[in-house]
Amino acid sequence: MHTIVKRLLPMAAFVLASVCGSVWAQQTAAAHSGLGQAWPNVPDVSSSPRWHVYVFERDGIRFIQVNDLNGTVRGAFAAANDQFLVLPIGADSQNVSTPQQPRTATATASAPSETVYQDNSVQIQLTPQFNGHVLLKAASATCQDRDDCGVHVE
Repeated sequence: MHTIVKRLLPMAAFVLASVCGSVWAQQTAAAHSGLGQAWPNVPDVSSSPRWHVYVFERDGIRFIQVNDLNGTVRGAFAAANDQFLVLPIGADSQNVSTPQQPRTATATASAPSETVYQDNSVQIQLTPQFNGHVLLKAASATCQDRDDCGVHVE
């Protein structure tokens, strides 16, 4: 357990510094990233017509945000070298699951899970819940056993 914490602590500090720096940069210059915004100024890379996915990158860390069709931020996380860190933004930030921080839904799913984004290193699946929330599951796209990677949804 300490090994995971030791590995994630520097990343968490970096993410916090990046987010704080992003807020400062938005106040001093025209923002081009928009992490946390309803309609950020980056391409929507979602593979689903029902969701918006935005990817931001800074200093080798990728920040991935998922919005619904109304622009409501549902959740976001940072990813680097098969390590994930949940960011504290979005209506479903408490329902973001990663291999390092697995979460399960608190309500029965109202719809099957759907892969909304996948690239060479990250895969994201969403599962709408009966209570209106969404379970966001992020995992390494290179992981062979989806159950161990935190992607499998029953």
